[in-house]
Amino acid sequence: MAQTRIPKETVGRLLTYLRVLLCLAEQGVETVSSHDLGDSCDVRPCVIRKDLSYFGGFGKRGVGYDVNGLIGEIRSILKLDRVMTAALVGVGNVGRALLANPQFEGEGFKIAVAFDRDPDKIGREVNGVVVEDVAILERRIRQDGIKLGIVAVGVSEAPAIAHRLADAGVKGILSFAPCPLSMPEGVKVICVDLATEMARLVYYL
Repeated sequence: MAQTRIPKETVGRLLTYLRVLLCLAEQGVETVSSHDLGDSCDVRPCVIRKDLSYFGGFGKRGVGYDVNGLIGEIRSILKLDRVMTAALVGVGNVGRALLANPQFEGEGFKIAVAFDRDPDKIGREVNGVVVEDVAILERRIRQDGIKLGIVAVGVSEAPAIAHRLADAGVKGILSFAPCPLSMPEGVKVICVDLATEMARLVYYL
């Protein structure tokens, strides 16, 4: 496979292609054309072909793409063919839902450790993960060499938690706090604002 830098827009589309391909595989679909894949992803077929051309040719003219084969290729391109461990901070409603999600390992990561400050939650097991005291966050992150963090705490707590994760060696943070996080260089942050996404949906309705 060619080694090249993937444009940011292409990365986002590859993730969309992967999600649709996984659904097709579950439905027993073995091959898919760029036109049908494009319809499902709301992407023009020529864009799909261009995105995949960065890494070589995967389809056959007149036949289409092998669904399972393309799933494997995209996972390899996005480095999702290995499982990365993640640390979750905040075991409230969102945190428990994340711990209960069975799809994460298939997407390339699993939540290996969870933290909270609530004494009633510390020591409890949630879907196989024992909730630990957030006070020992840095020690556990360094001990396990964890590079991926998930922040599911309130807005007021999120910046401090994110910086603690970064100081402990985490390089990628997914935050569910609806506020931007200013982090040191080399630490990638993606914020998921559920309220904003719902507001966007209301606008389109």
